[in-house]
Amino acid sequence: MAPKKSAAAHNVAAPATPASMSATTANTSVAKTSTNSSNGVFWNIWEHYVEKTPQRTKLIDVFMAFLVIVGILQFVYCVLAGNYPFNAFLSGFSATVGQFVLTASLRIQTTEGNKSEFPSVSPERAFADYVIGSLILHFFCVNFIN
Repeated sequence: MAPKKSAAAHNVAAPATPASMSATTANTSVAKTSTNSSNGVFWNIWEHYVEKTPQRTKLIDVFMAFLVIVGILQFVYCVLAGNYPFNAFLSGFSATVGQFVLTASLRIQTTEGNKSEFPSVSPERAFADYVIGSLILHFFCVNFIN
């Protein structure tokens, strides 16, 4: 045991030399540059989204964000206040998730870049499928509440 203590006592960190400080400074500047470039990438993506995305797709995206917020609020309420009528929580949460999935499907089918994937589906047909799917989903959710 004694040799280990003396070996640990002799292992003292070397003082920082100017060469090691410049390497540390260089690493910090590289980290700052990568942070700035990732921030620039985010703004570049955002500007491209704002300029190139059609208004209809932006509206669908806003509704999807609303559904995510509603789902989070329902889950937080269930955790904080309890889930006494558990069927009601399950029904509401599944309606939110189901509507999100249906809306994502509508967005995929109506996006101009995906026309080659869905050549026979017109935007009107996709919206009609969306409405019918939403009606069926909400019919089952209302019946599940009891």
